[in-house]
Amino acid sequence: MDPKVYTAEHHKISPEKVDQHAFYVIDKLRQAGHKAYLVGGGVRDLLLNVPPKDFDVSTSASPEEIRSLFRSAILIGRRFRLAHVRFGRKIIEVSTFRAGEIDSSELIVRDNEWGTEEEDVLRRDFTINGLFYDPHKELVIDYVEGYPDLEKRVLRTIGQPEARFSQDPVRMIRLIKFCARFNFEIDRPTFEALLSCKQEIVKSSSARVLEELLRMLESGASKPFFHLLQEYGVLGALTPELAYFLAEKDQGLTLQLLGEIDAEVQKKEGPSPDRALLMAALIFPLFEQYLLERSKMEGRTPHLGQIGQAAFHVVDCIFSPFFKLPRRLRAVMAFILASQFRFIPLDGREVRHPRLPNDSVTPLAIDLLKIRAAVQPELLPHAAVWTEAAFRAHGEQPPAPSMEGDEERKPRRRRRRRPRRP
Repeated sequence: MDPKVYTAEHHKISPEKVDQHAFYVIDKLRQAGHKAYLVGGGVRDLLLNVPPKDFDVSTSASPEEIRSLFRSAILIGRRFRLAHVRFGRKIIEVSTFRAGEIDSSELIVRDNEWGTEEEDVLRRDFTINGLFYDPHKELVIDYVEGYPDLEKRVLRTIGQPEARFSQDPVRMIRLIKFCARFNFEIDRPTFEALLSCKQEIVKSSSARVLEELLRMLESGASKPFFHLLQEYGVLGALTPELAYFLAEKDQGLTLQLLGEIDAEVQKKEGPSPDRALLMAALIFPLFEQYLLERSKMEGRTPHLGQIGQAAFHVVDCIFSPFFKLPRRLRAVMAFILASQFRFIPLDGREVRHPRLPNDSVTPLAIDLLKIRAAVQPELLPHAAVWTEAAFRAHGEQPPAPSMEGDEERKPRRRRRRRPRRP
C-alpha cells in the first residue's frame, strides 16, 4: 500500500519545533543504514500546533542494534521491547517496526515481531497516531488516512475497533483521553465498540491503567476526562464505588475540584502536582460523604485516629480489587484525606491553636485544603489559618494580605507616649 505524503506546504510543521535530540537519534540511525521517523503523539501534536510532551522514534533497527549505536541507551519491556536513549533527564523512546495480525481479537501479551514501516503503522491504535514524520525531508507519511482525520478532528481506530479494543483494552482509556484533551469526536463504529467492549478493560494491566489515569490528572484536562470515563461506563468497570458515588450522591464537587486542579496545571510551568495529592482530591468528596454517613449511623463523631483508619479503608474500597496502589501512594493519600478533618473538624468546632504535625507530607494536605477553598469560598478562612501556621512552623513570616489600590503598605506610625508625671 502506497502512503499519502504531505509536504511542508500542506502540514506547516516548523523544523525548529522538532526536538534536537530526537533529530540526532534519527540522523544517527539513518547513518547506520536504518530507516527512522518521528511517530505517534509527537507528530500528532506538531500538526495540532500543541507542544509535544514526548518525541518518539520508530526505526527498522532492532533493540540490540539501537543499544549498540547509543551508549546511553537502555532496553526496557518484555511485552513491548524498546529502547530509551537518555540525554540527561530527557528520554527519547525508540521502538522497532512491528508486524503481526491486526484484526485478531486475542489479547496481546507479547508484541515483539519485527516488520516493515507499513506493518508497524497498522499495529497502532488510532489513525491520528499513525503518522510518520521525516524531519530531514519535512514530509508527513500517512498510510491510514490519519491526516484527514486530524483535519476533521475525528477519532477512529486503525482496523476493526472491536478487535483493537480486545487486543489491548487500554486503548479505550486512550480514546477517552484524546477525546477529553482535544475535544475530538469519536466516529460511530469506534464509539459503538467502546460501549460494547468497556467491561474488557479489567483484562488490562492495572499498572498501565493507573498510569493513564495519573497522567490525565496531571494533564490539565482531568475534568472532561473523568466526566467521559463515567458517562461511557468505563469508570464503573474499574472502580464501581467511585462510579456509583458520582452517579448517585456527588453534588458536582468532584468535578469542581478537578476543574480547579486543571486551571492550576494550565497556569503553571514546571513539575506537575504530587500524584498523591491529585488522587486524594479525586476521592475526597466520597471520603467526606462516607464519614458523615458513618457519624450519623453510629451517633458519634469519630476521633482523628479513627478518621485515619477510615481513610485507608476508603482508599482500599475504591481501588480494589482491580488496582494495586503503590504503598507510598496509598499511605500519602490516606494522610492527606485524614488531615482535612484535622484542619476542619467533622463536628464543626473551631481550632483555636492550630498545630501542624511534623510530617513532610503536611504541605500536600494544606494544598488540598486550598483547592477545596477555591471551590468552596466558605473554607477560605480555614485555609488562611493553616497556611499561616505552616509558615510559622518553618520559621517564616506569612505574607501580608494585599490591599487593593495600595502599591505599598505604609509603615504604621507609633504614638508617642507622654512622659509620666513625677
